[in-house]
This record gives sequence, C-alpha cells and structure tokens, in this order.
Amino acid sequence: MTANWQPTASMETLRERARLLAAVRGFFAERDVWEVETPVLGQGGSTDVHLVSLAALARTEKGQRKLWLQTSPEFHMKRLLAAGSGPIFQLARSFRDGEVGSRHNIEFTMLEWYRPGYTLAQLIEETTALVMQVLLNSPGPVVHYRYRELFHTHLEVDPFTTSLETLRALAAERANMPTSALADDGRDTCLDLLMSLVIEPHLGQQELSVVVDYPASQAALARRHQDADGEWVASRFELYLNGVELANGYDELTDAEEQRRRFNDDNEERRRLGLPAVDVDEHLLAALTHGMPAASGVALGIDRLIQQALNKARLEDVLSFSTPNC
Repeated sequence: MTANWQPTASMETLRERARLLAAVRGFFAERDVWEVETPVLGQGGSTDVHLVSLAALARTEKGQRKLWLQTSPEFHMKRLLAAGSGPIFQLARSFRDGEVGSRHNIEFTMLEWYRPGYTLAQLIEETTALVMQVLLNSPGPVVHYRYRELFHTHLEVDPFTTSLETLRALAAERANMPTSALADDGRDTCLDLLMSLVIEPHLGQQELSVVVDYPASQAALARRHQDADGEWVASRFELYLNGVELANGYDELTDAEEQRRRFNDDNEERRRLGLPAVDVDEHLLAALTHGMPAASGVALGIDRLIQQALNKARLEDVLSFSTPNC
C-alpha cells in the first residue's frame, strides 16, 4: 500500500498559519519580550499524574541515559529566568503521549511566555489581548468566573466540601460509567471529569471565559493563596473559547523545597495508581534554589488558537503533518 505522504493541512491554511505566527511574534516584539529556544529533551519529565511523558534513550559521554521529551518548555524557560533573562516567550515543540483527537496531537506547538514582576491579573489581560489579536473575529467580552461558582451553577455541588463518594457517583453518572471504575480515583480526577464533561462546553460561548481560584491541590507549579471565602486555592487561571481550553497561566512558584515536595507527591500518587514514576528535573530545582524572580507565566496551545481562528473542525487541519501521518 502506498503511504499517504501529503500534508494534513492545505497550503492555503499553512500560509494563514504562518501569517498568524508572525502576528504572535509581532505582538511580543512590540512589548519587548524576546524569543528564546530551549531543548526538546530534558533531564526530567512532567510528574503530573494526568500527563504521559515520552522518553528516549540517548548515548552521551556519560553512557546511555534516559532523556525526556518535554511536555512544555516550562522547566528550561524557568532556568533562563533564574539566570536573569527578563521577559521571554517561545513557540516550542512539545510532546504528550496518547493525546490524539480533534483537539489534540501527540506532538504540538506550545506558546509559552513569562513576565517577571507581573501579577496574575496583568498576565490575564495580556493573554486575552493576544488572543483577540490572533482571532479574525472578536469572540465577545472577557468574562471571569470562579471555579467554585461554576460547580454551583452547573452541578449544584461545592467542589471544596462535597464528599468524594458523591463526586465519584456524579462523575460516573456524567461519564456513563460504573462508579466502581472511579473507585481508585481521587478528588481531583473526579473534579477534572466533571469540569471537562459538564462545565467546559458552556465556557467561551460568545465570550472569552477566564476561570480562576482552582483547588489548591491543582496548583502544580503555581503559588497558592486564600480566596475571598478563606479557602486555599491555586494562583492560576485557564482561558476558554467555544468550550476549548486555550491557555493555562500561573503566578509561578519559586520555592524549591515546596516544588520538590509537589514533584515527590506526584510520583507517590503515580505509584499508588500503578503508573511509572517520572524523573524529577534537578536542574529546575537547582535554578529555583539559586533564585528565580517573582513572575507570572502562561502556556497557550497555539495550534488550538489557530484552529479557532481559521474555524477548522480538527487540530490536524492546521498542522502540516499530524502524528498519524508524520
């Protein structure tokens, strides 16, 4: 059988993609945020339980070593911040195993940028400004929501106080699966299911939706703070358009010991779930120990944004070659 060698996207679409990427670079040039390039391979991978990192065995001067294909350029870019780079951005090739579908591809382009001295509110404003510039038509106003408020509105439960048993039953019902299938899953897995299946489709409809005050357990590499209700929450936001998550931003954690604890907790949860452990990036932790300036940063799925801008049904429609056709 003859291999299908042709590009996934049309030449017209790829030219439009190039134009939109040039607009992104122009956006940051006007703001004196400079473009950097960092390695695709790293000494550690993402310990996040909900991500599957890819690894490769490489021959080095120290012998054969496992190197990790980066799920985002975050770790390397934070090392640049610690070295005194100032504001930086990158259009980086990133990899997440098993992520294939109308909104996913195993290999994709992540737009990531960091703003030393910026508050999360300032970064949200800049992120929405970029999205508005790239989209060919305005999606409507920017509307802010609290995570807790969304669960009250769409599910009539409190994500912080409702029992795990109730959340498991509700998630199983909405996912059309037996409750036993979620018996080993924790609170955050159930909340993620409910968020993706029930709440996300309502977000970003004739607007840009900004969601804040996620549970503190979902902070990942972000700081934590107490919200207006006195609840500890993650200092992060997510941005949605047409039910699609476009961006995930943090008030970045700079405490090396706290970050090490979180990495170790992730790997412990991986072991509990029967998932393989992921090497912790010691270079990142060393950079945080040296001292990274207070900063806010955001990762934006540029392929998804281009897909929205060009009104394409599938992510592969804006890629030169999708993973199955690479």
